[in-house]
Amino acid sequence: MMDANDLTIKIYEDGAEIEKMRAASQQAFVKGFTTNPSLLKQAGVTDYLAFARQAVAEFPEQEFSFEVFSNEPQEMLREAQILHDLGPRVYVKVPIITTTGESTADVIKELSAAHINLNITAITTVEQVEVAERNLAPGTHNLISIFVGRVADAGIDPHHLIESSVEITKSHPEASLLWASTREVYNVFEAQQMGVDIITVPPALITKLSKTGKAALEISVDTVKGFQRDIEESGLSIL
Repeated sequence: MMDANDLTIKIYEDGAEIEKMRAASQQAFVKGFTTNPSLLKQAGVTDYLAFARQAVAEFPEQEFSFEVFSNEPQEMLREAQILHDLGPRVYVKVPIITTTGESTADVIKELSAAHINLNITAITTVEQVEVAERNLAPGTHNLISIFVGRVADAGIDPHHLIESSVEITKSHPEASLLWASTREVYNVFEAQQMGVDIITVPPALITKLSKTGKAALEISVDTVKGFQRDIEESGLSIL
């Protein structure tokens, strides 16, 4: 039986709604927050920096990852400095490639040399993990985010990506490995078993994770009770 209380992997809530972040922060296993442009759009955020400043101020002990928006190298560098200045627990998210498929290795190298903590994101191949790792400066601490859920959604078995990425990052102290695009609660326990350091979890799964620890038969009983409750509340009948 798996229980959230037994977790040692770091868990970051993945979203862009302050109210849900407040709820997630009540769970002892939540150690930080991540977001991305799609989540910001979904949440209706219109002032990115105002949102980021509020989040950092409200949760000063938590770790954060905020993403650059530009595809142009010099602008990415400028945006990264602005995000870095939000606080010492902030990691600046830089995609491993631009929208045209060009490598951001030079940007990563320059930012890391400046001792800006990075979260190298949108990684889907072992080769990209290697590129990210090669361009991180000694003595820095960074995150390498592999998008396991998106790889699996494409019908690709992600286990080779995970296992190889664990092996690469374990031998390089500059980076921790982060499992991104989590799809189900079991992924959290799977990530821990495979040696991943951190996993991002959306708010709905944070809620489910807090309720883990039930036996399989208990889940079955709860399921039919839920069905019965919905039957009674809906007024549906067969006869």
